[in-house]
Amino acid sequence: METGPRIIPRPEHNVSRAHISNNALKVMYRLRDAGYQAFLVGGGVRDLLLGREPKDFDIATDAHPEEVRQLFRNCRLIGRRFRLAHVFFGRDIVEVATFRAAGDEVGADDEESLLLLDDDGRILRDNRYGGIGDDVWRRDFTANALYYNIADFSIWDYAGGVEDIRAGVLRLIGEPEGRYREDPVRLLRAVRFAAKLGFRIEPATEAPLRPLAPTLESVPPARLFDEVLKLFLGGHAVASYELLRRYGHFAQLFPVVDALLDSEAGEPYRALLLAALRNTDQRVAEDEPVTPVFLFCVLLWGPVRRRAVALEAAGESPLQALLLAADELMDGQQRQVAVPRRITTPVKEMMALQVRLQRTRGRRVLGMLGHPRFRAAYDFLCLRAAAGDADPGLAQFWTELQALDEAGQKAAVETGGRRAQPAAAGEGEAGQEDGGAKPARARRRRRPRRRKPGGASG
Repeated sequence: METGPRIIPRPEHNVSRAHISNNALKVMYRLRDAGYQAFLVGGGVRDLLLGREPKDFDIATDAHPEEVRQLFRNCRLIGRRFRLAHVFFGRDIVEVATFRAAGDEVGADDEESLLLLDDDGRILRDNRYGGIGDDVWRRDFTANALYYNIADFSIWDYAGGVEDIRAGVLRLIGEPEGRYREDPVRLLRAVRFAAKLGFRIEPATEAPLRPLAPTLESVPPARLFDEVLKLFLGGHAVASYELLRRYGHFAQLFPVVDALLDSEAGEPYRALLLAALRNTDQRVAEDEPVTPVFLFCVLLWGPVRRRAVALEAAGESPLQALLLAADELMDGQQRQVAVPRRITTPVKEMMALQVRLQRTRGRRVLGMLGHPRFRAAYDFLCLRAAAGDADPGLAQFWTELQALDEAGQKAAVETGGRRAQPAAAGEGEAGQEDGGAKPARARRRRRPRRRKPGGASG
C-alpha cells in the first residue's frame, strides 16, 4: 500500500468552494472546528475537477457515526452493512461516512465492528473504522478516491485518480476480480461511470466484467432496482444500455427482454427501446422530467406484447390478454429487479391504454384525453409508431385530436378520424355533423334489428 498521498495544493487544481453546496461546507466546517478531519470525497471531487456540477456532496471524516450525531441535531444514522450519518437540511441530505479500515479480518459474531464476508467473498457487513490512508483502498475506482481537505483546500490523491481523470481512464483500485466479488454491483458501477463520464475502461478493470456477470444474481433485487434507475435515468441511458449488452449485464437484469432482443422477432423492439432511451437522454439534457414508469413500460413492452398475442390466439380479448401478460412478465421480472408496486401499477395502465387507444370512434374516445396516464401513453404510442410497432395513422389521429376544439373533437370521433366522402368533404365540419353518408348507413343498419324476432337471420 502507499504510505502517503500526493497532496495537490489549492493553486494547482480547479476545485473551488464557490461550487460546493453551502450545506456540505457547513458540515465540513463544523467537523473541522470540533477537531475532526473533514474531506469532500468521491464523485463530488471528480465532477468538480471535470468542470461538471456534482449531483451529491459526500463527506468523509475520522469522526465515528455517533460523534457526528452529537454534532448535528438534524442527523440520523442509517445502514447495517456500513453505518452512515445523514445530516438533513430540509430536503437536502449531506451524507457523512467514517473512514473505513483496511484488512481482511472476518468476524461472524460482532455485528458492530468486524468485516463479514460470504462464501463468495461478498461483503455482508463492514462497520470497521480506520484512517484516511486505509479508507482510500476500500473505495472502488481511482477517479472516486480523491479527498478535498477543508482545512487547507488541497486535494489528497492516494491512487493516481487525478492523472486517470485527466487521461479519461476508469481504473479499479486493487485486484479487479476480488474487488468485483466483494460487491458485484461494482460491475454495474463500472458501466455507469464509463457511460456517464465517457471514460475508457482500463484493460485489467474491463477483463472480468463479462465473466463475472452471473455474480449479479447474488445482489438483492431491490438494490438492483436502484442501480437500474441510475443507469437509465441519469442522462446516459443509450451508452449504459450498449455497455450492459456488451458485457452481458443486461441479460442478468432483464433476461426475458434480452432474449427477445437477440431473437429474429427482436425488431421492432430494439428500435423502440433505443428510441425511448435517446428520448430519455434528451429530456435529461433539457432538464425535463423523466420517470421510471415510462422506462419500465418500454423495457418490458416487447415480451408483454409477444405474450399477449399468444393469449389472444388462445381466446382472450385483446385487453384481457395484455393485462394477463403484463402480470405474468412483471411477476417474473421481480426475481431479477424488484420493481415496486408504485411503478408496476401505472406501467400496466400505460400498457392497457395502448389497446384502448386503438378505438377512434364513440363518446368514450374523448374521455381518454382526460385519463391521468393519457399523455405518457400517447408519447409511447408515437414512439411505437415511429419504430414500426404501431399504426402511424393511429398516432396521427390522437395527435390531431388534441389540437382540435371541442366541436372538432366531437366530429372527429363520429368518423373515427376519417374524413367524410368527397361529396360531403367540401362542407367542412358542419357537413360531418349534419349528416353525411356514414350516419345515414348506420341508421339503415339498425332498422332490421328493431323488427326482430321473426325476421330473416342473415
